[in-house]
Amino acid sequence: MGLFGRGKGGGLMNVIRCDLQDYLVWKWRPDGQELNSTSRENAIRWGSSLRVKDGELAVFVYQQQNGTLEDFILGPCDKTIETSNFPVLTSIIGMAYGGESPFQADIYFINLAKNVQIKFAVPYFEVADPRFLDFVVPVAAGGTITFNITDYREFIKLNRMQNFSLEDFQRQVKDAVIRRVKDTIANAPMDYGYPLVQIDRKIDEINRIVKDKLALDFENDFGVNLRRLDLSRIEIDKESEGWHQLRSATIDQQERLINAQTEASLKNLEDTQRINAINMEESLRVQREETQRAQRLQTESQFIGAHALNRQADVLETAAANLGQMSSIDGSGGNGGMNIAGLMAGMGVGGAVGGQMAGMMNNMGNAMNGQMNAGAVPPPPPGGDTWMIAVNGQTSGPFTVPQLQLLVQNGNLTPTTYVWKQGMLNWEQAGNVPELMVVFGAQAMPQTPPPPPGMPPVP
Repeated sequence: MGLFGRGKGGGLMNVIRCDLQDYLVWKWRPDGQELNSTSRENAIRWGSSLRVKDGELAVFVYQQQNGTLEDFILGPCDKTIETSNFPVLTSIIGMAYGGESPFQADIYFINLAKNVQIKFAVPYFEVADPRFLDFVVPVAAGGTITFNITDYREFIKLNRMQNFSLEDFQRQVKDAVIRRVKDTIANAPMDYGYPLVQIDRKIDEINRIVKDKLALDFENDFGVNLRRLDLSRIEIDKESEGWHQLRSATIDQQERLINAQTEASLKNLEDTQRINAINMEESLRVQREETQRAQRLQTESQFIGAHALNRQADVLETAAANLGQMSSIDGSGGNGGMNIAGLMAGMGVGGAVGGQMAGMMNNMGNAMNGQMNAGAVPPPPPGGDTWMIAVNGQTSGPFTVPQLQLLVQNGNLTPTTYVWKQGMLNWEQAGNVPELMVVFGAQAMPQTPPPPPGMPPVP
Protein backbone atom coordinates (compact mmCIF):
# COMPACT_ATOMS: atom_id res chain seq x y z
CA MET A 1 0.00 0.00 0.00
CA GLY A 2 1.19 3.52 -0.70
CA LEU A 3 0.03 7.05 0.11
CA PHE A 4 -1.30 9.09 -2.79
CA GLY A 5 -2.47 12.07 -0.66
CA ARG A 6 -5.78 12.99 0.83
CA GLY A 7 -9.06 13.17 -0.95
CA LYS A 8 -11.62 15.89 -0.68
CA GLY A 9 -13.17 14.13 2.25
CA GLY A 10 -9.89 14.04 4.11
CA GLY A 11 -9.18 10.24 3.82
CA LEU A 12 -6.00 8.48 2.69
CA MET A 13 -5.61 7.24 -0.87
CA ASN A 14 -5.03 3.45 -1.30
CA VAL A 15 -2.82 1.29 -3.55
CA ILE A 16 -4.75 -1.92 -4.11
CA ARG A 17 -2.42 -4.82 -5.02
CA CYS A 18 -1.24 -8.30 -3.92
CA ASP A 19 2.42 -8.82 -3.11
CA LEU A 20 2.18 -12.55 -2.26
CA GLN A 21 4.10 -15.00 -4.44
CA ASP A 22 2.29 -18.25 -3.67
CA TYR A 23 -1.45 -17.99 -3.13
CA LEU A 24 -4.74 -19.06 -4.65
CA VAL A 25 -7.21 -16.55 -3.19
CA TRP A 26 -6.24 -13.49 -1.13
CA LYS A 27 -8.45 -10.71 0.34
CA TRP A 28 -7.11 -7.14 0.27
CA ARG A 29 -7.64 -4.82 3.24
CA PRO A 30 -6.51 -1.23 3.86
CA ASP A 31 -3.20 -0.93 5.64
CA GLY A 32 -3.50 -1.80 9.33
CA GLN A 33 -7.04 -3.12 9.13
CA GLU A 34 -7.77 -6.68 10.24
CA LEU A 35 -10.77 -8.84 9.53
CA ASN A 36 -13.94 -7.48 11.16
CA SER A 37 -11.86 -4.86 13.04
CA THR A 38 -13.66 -1.64 12.05
CA SER A 39 -16.32 -0.41 9.73
CA ARG A 40 -13.57 1.10 7.57
CA GLU A 41 -12.27 -2.36 6.60
CA ASN A 42 -13.82 -2.12 3.14
CA ALA A 43 -13.77 1.67 2.81
CA ILE A 44 -11.95 2.66 -0.38
CA ARG A 45 -11.22 6.21 -1.46
CA TRP A 46 -12.22 7.35 -4.91
CA GLY A 47 -8.98 8.02 -6.78
CA SER A 48 -7.01 5.15 -5.25
CA SER A 49 -4.86 3.08 -7.67
CA LEU A 50 -5.32 -0.61 -8.64
CA ARG A 51 -2.44 -2.82 -9.75
CA VAL A 52 -3.16 -6.36 -11.05
CA LYS A 53 -0.28 -8.50 -12.35
CA ASP A 54 -0.44 -10.80 -15.37
CA GLY A 55 -2.14 -14.07 -14.40
CA GLU A 56 -4.12 -12.41 -11.60
CA LEU A 57 -7.74 -11.41 -11.26
CA ALA A 58 -9.09 -8.67 -8.99
CA VAL A 59 -12.71 -9.02 -7.92
CA PHE A 60 -14.65 -6.09 -6.43
CA VAL A 61 -17.71 -7.28 -4.50
CA TYR A 62 -20.30 -4.63 -3.55
CA GLN A 63 -23.03 -5.42 -1.07
CA GLN A 64 -26.25 -3.61 -2.05
CA GLN A 65 -29.80 -3.78 -0.86
CA ASN A 66 -30.86 -5.53 -4.05
CA GLY A 67 -28.04 -8.11 -3.84
CA THR A 68 -24.36 -8.52 -4.57
CA LEU A 69 -22.67 -6.82 -7.51
CA GLU A 70 -19.23 -7.61 -8.87
CA ASP A 71 -16.50 -6.06 -11.00
CA PHE A 72 -13.82 -8.35 -12.54
CA ILE A 73 -10.47 -6.84 -13.56
CA LEU A 74 -8.02 -9.15 -15.35
CA GLY A 75 -4.31 -8.35 -15.18
CA PRO A 76 -2.15 -6.80 -16.22
CA CYS A 77 -3.78 -3.60 -15.05
CA ASP A 78 -2.50 -0.37 -13.44
CA LYS A 79 -5.31 2.15 -13.19
CA THR A 80 -6.70 4.86 -10.98
CA ILE A 81 -10.14 4.06 -9.67
CA GLU A 82 -12.01 6.84 -11.38
CA THR A 83 -12.46 5.54 -14.91
CA SER A 84 -14.96 3.49 -16.86
CA ASN A 85 -12.86 0.36 -16.31
CA PHE A 86 -15.18 -0.24 -13.33
CA PRO A 87 -18.69 0.07 -14.72
CA VAL A 88 -20.45 -1.13 -11.57
CA LEU A 89 -18.21 0.92 -9.31
CA THR A 90 -18.76 4.06 -11.38
CA SER A 91 -22.50 3.65 -11.15
CA ILE A 92 -22.42 3.10 -7.38
CA ILE A 93 -20.15 6.02 -6.64
CA GLY A 94 -21.94 8.40 -8.90
CA MET A 95 -25.24 7.50 -7.31
CA ALA A 96 -24.29 7.22 -3.65
CA TYR A 97 -21.17 9.21 -3.04
CA GLY A 98 -20.89 11.80 -5.75
CA GLY A 99 -17.26 10.88 -6.26
CA GLU A 100 -16.03 12.35 -2.95
CA SER A 101 -16.76 9.96 -0.05
CA PRO A 102 -15.19 6.48 0.43
CA PHE A 103 -17.11 3.52 -1.02
CA GLN A 104 -17.46 0.02 0.42
CA ALA A 105 -16.17 -3.07 -1.49
CA ASP A 106 -14.61 -6.43 -0.71
CA ILE A 107 -11.59 -6.91 -3.00
CA TYR A 108 -10.17 -10.40 -3.70
CA PHE A 109 -7.14 -11.36 -5.74
CA ILE A 110 -7.33 -14.77 -7.45
CA ASN A 111 -4.22 -16.44 -8.88
CA LEU A 112 -5.30 -17.90 -12.24
CA ALA A 113 -1.78 -19.03 -13.09
CA LYS A 114 -1.27 -21.18 -10.02
CA ASN A 115 -1.41 -24.96 -10.19
CA VAL A 116 -2.29 -26.34 -6.79
CA GLN A 117 -0.89 -29.80 -6.07
CA ILE A 118 -2.17 -31.91 -3.20
CA LYS A 119 -0.83 -35.23 -2.02
CA PHE A 120 -3.32 -37.72 -0.70
CA ALA A 121 -3.19 -41.10 1.03
CA VAL A 122 -6.00 -43.59 1.46
CA PRO A 123 -5.42 -45.77 4.55
CA TYR A 124 -6.18 -49.49 4.49
CA PHE A 125 -9.81 -50.33 3.85
CA GLU A 126 -11.45 -53.71 3.25
CA VAL A 127 -12.22 -54.95 -0.26
CA ALA A 128 -14.02 -58.21 -1.13
CA ASP A 129 -13.86 -60.30 -4.28
CA PRO A 130 -17.42 -60.94 -5.55
CA ARG A 131 -16.54 -64.62 -6.13
CA PHE A 132 -15.41 -65.09 -2.50
CA LEU A 133 -17.30 -62.60 -0.35
CA ASP A 134 -16.17 -64.27 2.88
CA PHE A 135 -12.53 -63.29 2.31
CA VAL A 136 -11.94 -59.51 2.71
CA VAL A 137 -8.51 -58.05 1.98
CA PRO A 138 -7.09 -54.70 3.26
CA VAL A 139 -6.10 -52.33 0.44
CA ALA A 140 -4.44 -48.88 0.58
CA ALA A 141 -3.70 -46.24 -2.09
CA GLY A 142 -1.95 -42.90 -2.54
CA GLY A 143 -0.92 -40.26 -5.06
CA THR A 144 -1.22 -36.58 -5.99
CA ILE A 145 -3.70 -34.32 -7.74
CA THR A 146 -3.10 -31.04 -9.55
CA PHE A 147 -5.80 -28.43 -10.21
CA ASN A 148 -6.22 -24.75 -11.07
CA ILE A 149 -8.94 -22.12 -11.51
CA THR A 150 -10.18 -21.55 -15.05
CA ASP A 151 -13.83 -20.49 -14.60
CA TYR A 152 -13.38 -17.80 -11.91
CA ARG A 153 -17.04 -16.76 -12.01
CA GLU A 154 -18.13 -20.31 -11.14
CA PHE A 155 -15.39 -20.54 -8.51
CA ILE A 156 -16.57 -17.36 -6.80
CA LYS A 157 -20.17 -18.51 -6.95
CA LEU A 158 -19.36 -21.86 -5.28
CA ASN A 159 -16.96 -20.60 -2.58
CA ARG A 160 -17.27 -17.99 0.17
CA MET A 161 -14.58 -15.46 -0.69
CA GLN A 162 -14.73 -13.49 2.57
CA ASN A 163 -13.65 -16.40 4.73
CA PHE A 164 -11.78 -18.36 2.06
CA SER A 165 -8.95 -20.50 3.44
CA LEU A 166 -6.71 -22.45 1.11
CA GLU A 167 -6.05 -25.02 3.83
CA ASP A 168 -9.77 -25.63 4.31
CA PHE A 169 -10.28 -25.76 0.55
CA GLN A 170 -7.47 -28.28 0.10
CA ARG A 171 -8.90 -30.43 2.86
CA GLN A 172 -12.29 -30.49 1.14
CA VAL A 173 -10.67 -31.41 -2.15
CA LYS A 174 -8.57 -34.14 -0.55
CA ASP A 175 -11.64 -35.64 1.13
CA ALA A 176 -13.39 -35.80 -2.21
CA VAL A 177 -10.38 -37.50 -3.81
CA ILE A 178 -10.09 -40.12 -1.07
CA ARG A 179 -13.80 -40.88 -1.27
CA ARG A 180 -13.64 -41.42 -5.03
CA VAL A 181 -10.49 -43.58 -4.91
CA LYS A 182 -11.91 -45.84 -2.19
CA ASP A 183 -15.23 -46.24 -3.96
CA THR A 184 -13.61 -47.09 -7.31
CA ILE A 185 -11.13 -49.62 -5.90
CA ALA A 186 -13.72 -51.28 -3.66
CA ASN A 187 -16.11 -51.82 -6.59
CA ALA A 188 -13.54 -52.54 -9.30
CA PRO A 189 -13.73 -56.36 -8.88
CA MET A 190 -17.51 -56.28 -9.32
CA ASP A 191 -17.89 -53.39 -11.80
CA TYR A 192 -14.88 -54.04 -14.05
CA GLY A 193 -14.01 -57.68 -13.38
CA TYR A 194 -10.55 -56.95 -11.95
CA PRO A 195 -9.32 -59.88 -9.79
CA LEU A 196 -8.74 -58.59 -6.26
CA VAL A 197 -5.50 -60.53 -5.82
CA GLN A 198 -4.12 -58.69 -8.90
CA ILE A 199 -5.79 -55.30 -8.48
CA ASP A 200 -2.43 -53.58 -7.97
CA ARG A 201 -1.64 -54.46 -11.60
CA LYS A 202 -4.66 -52.44 -12.77
CA ILE A 203 -3.39 -49.10 -11.44
CA ASP A 204 -3.45 -47.36 -14.84
CA GLU A 205 -7.01 -48.43 -15.60
CA ILE A 206 -8.22 -47.41 -12.13
CA ASN A 207 -6.37 -44.07 -12.41
CA ARG A 208 -8.30 -43.23 -15.61
CA ILE A 209 -11.62 -44.22 -14.05
CA VAL A 210 -11.05 -42.10 -10.93
CA LYS A 211 -9.83 -39.10 -12.93
CA ASP A 212 -12.95 -39.06 -15.11
CA LYS A 213 -15.18 -39.11 -12.04
CA LEU A 214 -13.15 -36.50 -10.12
CA ALA A 215 -13.09 -34.09 -13.06
CA LEU A 216 -16.87 -33.75 -12.82
CA ASP A 217 -16.74 -33.46 -9.02
CA PHE A 218 -14.15 -30.68 -9.12
CA GLU A 219 -16.07 -28.73 -11.75
CA ASN A 220 -19.50 -29.06 -10.14
CA ASP A 221 -18.55 -28.89 -6.45
CA PHE A 222 -15.48 -26.64 -6.30
CA GLY A 223 -15.39 -24.69 -9.57
CA VAL A 224 -11.81 -25.75 -10.33
CA ASN A 225 -10.19 -27.68 -13.17
CA LEU A 226 -8.56 -31.05 -12.41
CA ARG A 227 -5.37 -31.06 -14.45
CA ARG A 228 -3.79 -34.33 -13.32
CA LEU A 229 -4.42 -37.33 -11.13
CA ASP A 230 -1.44 -39.54 -10.42
CA LEU A 231 -2.44 -42.68 -8.55
CA SER A 232 1.07 -43.78 -7.61
CA ARG A 233 0.32 -46.92 -5.60
CA ILE A 234 -2.32 -49.51 -4.76
CA GLU A 235 -1.15 -51.72 -1.92
CA ILE A 236 -2.59 -55.08 -0.91
CA ASP A 237 -1.88 -56.25 2.64
CA LYS A 238 -0.34 -59.57 1.70
CA GLU A 239 0.27 -60.42 5.34
CA SER A 240 -3.44 -60.49 6.14
CA GLU A 241 -5.35 -63.71 6.64
CA GLY A 242 -7.96 -62.66 4.11
CA TRP A 243 -5.36 -62.33 1.36
CA HIS A 244 -3.93 -65.81 2.01
CA GLN A 245 -7.39 -67.35 2.08
CA LEU A 246 -8.42 -65.55 -1.09
CA ARG A 247 -5.23 -66.48 -2.91
CA SER A 248 -5.59 -70.15 -1.95
CA ALA A 249 -9.21 -70.23 -3.11
CA THR A 250 -8.30 -68.41 -6.32
CA ILE A 251 -5.46 -70.82 -7.10
CA ASP A 252 -7.72 -73.80 -6.50
CA GLN A 253 -10.37 -72.33 -8.75
CA GLN A 254 -7.81 -71.55 -11.46
CA GLU A 255 -6.49 -75.11 -11.31
CA ARG A 256 -10.00 -76.50 -11.65
CA LEU A 257 -10.69 -74.14 -14.50
CA ILE A 258 -7.46 -75.09 -16.26
CA ASN A 259 -8.18 -78.79 -15.78
CA ALA A 260 -11.71 -78.36 -17.08
CA GLN A 261 -10.46 -76.40 -20.10
CA THR A 262 -7.78 -79.03 -20.76
CA GLU A 263 -10.32 -81.85 -20.57
CA ALA A 264 -12.68 -79.96 -22.85
CA SER A 265 -9.86 -79.32 -25.32
CA LEU A 266 -8.85 -83.00 -25.29
CA LYS A 267 -12.46 -84.06 -25.72
CA ASN A 268 -12.86 -81.68 -28.64
CA LEU A 269 -9.62 -82.98 -30.16
CA GLU A 270 -10.74 -86.61 -29.78
CA ASP A 271 -14.15 -85.82 -31.25
CA THR A 272 -12.54 -83.99 -34.14
CA GLN A 273 -10.16 -86.85 -34.83
CA ARG A 274 -12.97 -89.40 -34.64
CA ILE A 275 -15.16 -87.38 -36.99
CA ASN A 276 -12.24 -86.91 -39.38
CA ALA A 277 -11.52 -90.65 -39.32
CA ILE A 278 -15.17 -91.45 -40.09
CA ASN A 279 -15.23 -88.88 -42.88
CA MET A 280 -11.99 -90.22 -44.33
CA GLU A 281 -13.22 -93.82 -44.18
CA GLU A 282 -16.45 -92.84 -45.90
CA SER A 283 -14.55 -90.82 -48.50
CA LEU A 284 -12.24 -93.77 -49.21
CA ARG A 285 -15.23 -96.11 -49.49
CA VAL A 286 -16.96 -93.83 -51.96
CA GLN A 287 -13.72 -93.36 -53.87
CA ARG A 288 -13.12 -97.14 -53.96
CA GLU A 289 -16.63 -97.81 -55.24
CA GLU A 290 -16.30 -95.12 -57.88
CA THR A 291 -12.97 -96.57 -58.98
CA GLN A 292 -14.39 -100.06 -59.22
CA ARG A 293 -17.38 -98.79 -61.13
CA ALA A 294 -15.10 -96.89 -63.53
CA GLN A 295 -12.99 -100.03 -64.02
CA ARG A 296 -16.09 -102.14 -64.74
CA LEU A 297 -17.32 -99.58 -67.24
CA GLN A 298 -13.92 -99.47 -68.90
CA THR A 299 -13.73 -103.29 -69.10
CA GLU A 300 -17.26 -103.51 -70.46
CA SER A 301 -16.48 -100.86 -73.09
CA GLN A 302 -13.30 -102.72 -74.08
CA PHE A 303 -15.04 -106.11 -74.50
CA ILE A 304 -18.38 -104.97 -75.82
CA GLY A 305 -17.17 -105.26 -79.45
CA ALA A 306 -15.98 -108.85 -78.95
CA HIS A 307 -19.23 -109.69 -77.17
CA ALA A 308 -21.27 -108.24 -80.01
CA LEU A 309 -19.14 -110.16 -82.53
CA ASN A 310 -19.70 -113.43 -80.68
CA ARG A 311 -23.42 -112.81 -80.64
CA GLN A 312 -23.39 -112.03 -84.36
CA ALA A 313 -21.34 -115.19 -85.05
CA ASP A 314 -23.95 -117.25 -83.22
CA VAL A 315 -26.60 -115.66 -85.40
CA LEU A 316 -24.60 -116.46 -88.55
CA GLU A 317 -24.03 -120.03 -87.43
CA THR A 318 -27.72 -120.53 -86.82
CA ALA A 319 -28.56 -118.94 -90.20
CA ALA A 320 -26.09 -121.23 -92.00
CA ALA A 321 -27.60 -124.30 -90.35
CA ASN A 322 -31.08 -123.21 -91.32
CA LEU A 323 -29.82 -122.58 -94.86
CA GLY A 324 -28.56 -126.18 -95.12
CA GLN A 325 -31.88 -127.57 -93.95
CA MET A 326 -33.83 -125.46 -96.44
CA SER A 327 -31.68 -126.69 -99.31
CA SER A 328 -32.83 -130.30 -98.66
CA ILE A 329 -36.51 -129.57 -99.32
CA ASP A 330 -37.89 -132.07 -101.87
CA GLY A 331 -39.72 -130.06 -104.51
CA SER A 332 -40.40 -132.97 -106.86
CA GLY A 333 -43.10 -134.61 -104.87
CA GLY A 334 -40.91 -137.48 -103.76
CA ASN A 335 -40.06 -138.90 -107.22
CA GLY A 336 -36.31 -138.76 -106.66
CA GLY A 337 -35.66 -136.10 -109.31
CA MET A 338 -33.85 -132.80 -108.97
CA ASN A 339 -35.31 -130.76 -106.16
CA ILE A 340 -35.75 -127.55 -108.16
CA ALA A 341 -38.05 -125.86 -105.63
CA GLY A 342 -35.82 -126.71 -102.78
CA LEU A 343 -32.81 -125.49 -104.69
CA MET A 344 -34.51 -122.23 -105.59
CA ALA A 345 -35.72 -121.75 -102.04
CA GLY A 346 -32.28 -122.49 -100.72
CA MET A 347 -30.72 -120.06 -103.16
CA GLY A 348 -33.23 -117.36 -102.27
CA VAL A 349 -32.89 -117.82 -98.61
CA GLY A 350 -29.17 -118.19 -98.92
CA GLY A 351 -28.98 -114.94 -100.84
CA ALA A 352 -31.03 -113.21 -98.26
CA VAL A 353 -28.99 -114.65 -95.46
CA GLY A 354 -25.82 -113.92 -97.36
CA GLY A 355 -26.87 -110.30 -97.83
CA GLN A 356 -27.74 -110.07 -94.18
CA MET A 357 -24.39 -111.58 -93.27
CA ALA A 358 -22.56 -109.14 -95.55
CA GLY A 359 -24.41 -106.22 -93.97
CA MET A 360 -23.59 -107.50 -90.52
CA MET A 361 -19.97 -107.93 -91.50
CA ASN A 362 -19.82 -104.39 -92.87
CA ASN A 363 -21.48 -103.02 -89.73
CA MET A 364 -19.07 -104.91 -87.55
CA GLY A 365 -16.16 -103.69 -89.62
CA ASN A 366 -17.35 -100.07 -89.39
CA ALA A 367 -17.89 -100.38 -85.65
CA MET A 368 -14.47 -101.90 -85.16
CA ASN A 369 -12.88 -99.21 -87.35
CA GLY A 370 -14.61 -96.54 -85.29
CA GLN A 371 -13.20 -98.05 -82.15
CA MET A 372 -9.74 -98.20 -83.65
CA ASN A 373 -9.95 -94.61 -84.86
CA ALA A 374 -11.09 -93.54 -81.39
CA GLY A 375 -8.07 -95.21 -79.87
CA ALA A 376 -10.12 -97.89 -78.11
CA VAL A 377 -8.62 -101.09 -79.68
CA PRO A 378 -10.26 -104.14 -78.06
CA PRO A 379 -7.98 -106.89 -76.77
CA PRO A 380 -7.85 -110.13 -78.73
CA PRO A 381 -10.45 -112.71 -77.65
CA PRO A 382 -9.18 -115.70 -75.73
CA GLY A 383 -8.46 -118.99 -77.50
CA GLY A 384 -5.64 -118.26 -80.05
CA ASP A 385 -4.66 -115.89 -82.86
CA THR A 386 -7.11 -113.48 -84.40
CA TRP A 387 -7.16 -112.33 -88.03
CA MET A 388 -8.14 -109.22 -89.92
CA ILE A 389 -9.65 -109.59 -93.41
CA ALA A 390 -9.91 -107.12 -96.26
CA VAL A 391 -13.21 -107.21 -98.22
CA ASN A 392 -13.84 -104.68 -100.97
CA GLY A 393 -11.10 -102.39 -99.69
CA GLN A 394 -12.45 -102.39 -96.10
CA THR A 395 -10.93 -104.20 -93.18
CA SER A 396 -12.92 -106.22 -90.69
CA GLY A 397 -12.06 -108.26 -87.66
CA PRO A 398 -10.45 -109.49 -85.63
CA PHE A 399 -11.83 -113.03 -86.23
CA THR A 400 -10.95 -116.29 -84.62
CA VAL A 401 -10.33 -119.40 -86.72
CA PRO A 402 -13.86 -120.82 -86.05
CA GLN A 403 -15.34 -117.51 -87.14
CA LEU A 404 -13.26 -117.62 -90.35
CA GLN A 405 -14.62 -121.10 -91.04
CA LEU A 406 -18.14 -119.72 -90.90
CA LEU A 407 -17.14 -116.95 -93.32
CA VAL A 408 -15.74 -119.57 -95.69
CA GLN A 409 -18.99 -121.51 -95.55
CA ASN A 410 -21.08 -118.48 -96.51
CA GLY A 411 -18.68 -117.42 -99.22
CA ASN A 412 -17.42 -114.25 -97.60
CA LEU A 413 -13.88 -115.63 -97.22
CA THR A 414 -12.04 -117.27 -100.12
CA PRO A 415 -8.42 -118.32 -100.63
CA THR A 416 -7.87 -115.07 -102.53
CA THR A 417 -9.14 -112.88 -99.69
CA TYR A 418 -6.33 -110.91 -98.07
CA VAL A 419 -5.74 -111.57 -94.37
CA TRP A 420 -3.39 -110.23 -91.69
CA LYS A 421 -2.57 -110.93 -88.05
CA GLN A 422 -0.23 -109.36 -85.53
CA GLY A 423 3.38 -110.22 -86.35
CA MET A 424 2.93 -110.27 -90.17
CA LEU A 425 4.72 -107.66 -92.21
CA ASN A 426 2.15 -107.46 -95.06
CA TRP A 427 -1.27 -108.64 -96.06
CA GLU A 428 -1.36 -112.14 -97.63
CA GLN A 429 -4.00 -114.12 -99.51
CA ALA A 430 -5.65 -116.53 -97.17
CA GLY A 431 -4.85 -119.49 -99.42
CA ASN A 432 -1.12 -118.72 -99.09
CA VAL A 433 -1.14 -118.76 -95.28
CA PRO A 434 -0.37 -122.30 -94.01
CA GLU A 435 -2.10 -121.63 -90.75
CA LEU A 436 -5.43 -121.12 -92.53
CA MET A 437 -5.35 -124.32 -94.59
CA VAL A 438 -7.57 -125.92 -92.02
CA VAL A 439 -10.16 -123.21 -92.68
CA PHE A 440 -10.50 -124.10 -96.37
CA GLY A 441 -9.87 -127.84 -96.09
CA ALA A 442 -9.16 -129.49 -99.48
CA GLN A 443 -10.46 -126.44 -101.27
CA ALA A 444 -7.19 -124.65 -100.73
CA MET A 445 -4.99 -127.64 -101.44
CA PRO A 446 -3.42 -128.00 -104.95
CA GLN A 447 -5.44 -130.28 -107.29
CA THR A 448 -2.31 -132.19 -108.41
CA PRO A 449 0.75 -132.79 -106.30
CA PRO A 450 3.89 -131.01 -107.33
CA PRO A 451 6.63 -133.03 -108.91
CA PRO A 452 8.83 -134.93 -106.53
CA PRO A 453 12.12 -133.43 -105.64
CA GLY A 454 14.76 -133.83 -108.41
CA MET A 455 12.25 -134.19 -111.27
CA PRO A 456 11.50 -131.54 -113.85
CA PRO A 457 8.04 -130.02 -113.59
CA VAL A 458 5.26 -131.41 -115.81
CA PRO A 459 4.57 -129.06 -118.76
